[in-house]
Amino acid sequence: MAKVLMKGNEAIAEAAIKAGCTHFFGYPITPQNQIPEYMSKRMPQVGGTFIQAESEVSAINMVYGAAGAGARAMTSSSSPGISLKQEGISYIACAQLPCLIVNIIRSGPGLGGILPSQGDYFQATKGGGHGDYHLVVLAPSSVQEAADLVAEGFDIADQYRTPVMILGDGMIGQMMEPVEFKEHQSRKLPEKTWAANGWRDKSRPRNIVNSLYIEAEAMEEVNRQLQAKYAEITKNETRVQEIMCEDADYIIAAFGTTARIAKNAALKAREMGVKVGVIRPITLWPFPTETFAKAAERVKGMLCVEMNTGQMIEDVRLSVSGKVPVEFYGTTGGFVPTPDAVVEALMKLKEGR
Repeated sequence: MAKVLMKGNEAIAEAAIKAGCTHFFGYPITPQNQIPEYMSKRMPQVGGTFIQAESEVSAINMVYGAAGAGARAMTSSSSPGISLKQEGISYIACAQLPCLIVNIIRSGPGLGGILPSQGDYFQATKGGGHGDYHLVVLAPSSVQEAADLVAEGFDIADQYRTPVMILGDGMIGQMMEPVEFKEHQSRKLPEKTWAANGWRDKSRPRNIVNSLYIEAEAMEEVNRQLQAKYAEITKNETRVQEIMCEDADYIIAAFGTTARIAKNAALKAREMGVKVGVIRPITLWPFPTETFAKAAERVKGMLCVEMNTGQMIEDVRLSVSGKVPVEFYGTTGGFVPTPDAVVEALMKLKEGR
């Protein structure tokens, strides 16, 4: 299939349809508005369901219902909207339902602004809602990768019966790049024998979708099941890209579109005679701890570059266990780091300033 020039939000929406998404529930908020707008047109064309809910709280609970009935269901929003969805996301995680959630991050905290940010890293990777649960969090760095990760995200969700989040900053949603909708090689997925989609087969018990467990023993058993599942996901689904790391003396850690800036900074530093590589986590959860730990055995230091005040840096520092210094450079409010500013921060790290 030929490549087409598409805005990131629209590519995400089209990729979801091609991945078999049949139900979309959302509510408008900038800078992700093109996703529900696109879905409102395309979903009826493919026999799917689009509902603009009366609120983000309603939208995520509609996802709960559709996912519980076995449908491929999806919602999208931007930062404050995702905050409103957190209770429902926790319910979905406890009920062990597969779904895809897209967050095109805007600046914050609060209602914030519509410019790009990466300030939702903690919210996405540390739970966001109540209780002991995780989302699988995928962080694309291009429009093409965003489209590719949508299909993969649905498959991961179905395989492990877990909510998956695509975490992109406002640039991912609004930039236009060539994208090709490749034939997705779907993994062998289990049948949804657990789905509450009717009780036609009277030979089995009724399927019940639930996230309420009054007895301590029952609630503890659910948590044990979840933790076993998260261990399996960590083993099988951790993804990371290493760029020019083989001979690197210094590493830049960055995710999403910021990693593209980091790569340009690394190239500039190499022109100056400083060997710099980039480690880009693709799964923010599970985090590629082992990759950073191995890198710490051979490099002199790391610089974490993010569009926030320092969030992923905590996971980087935990990964390297104090073996090398890890410094931070960040921007907020919607400002985007420049390669020159990143190189300047690298030189300070190199010189111990």
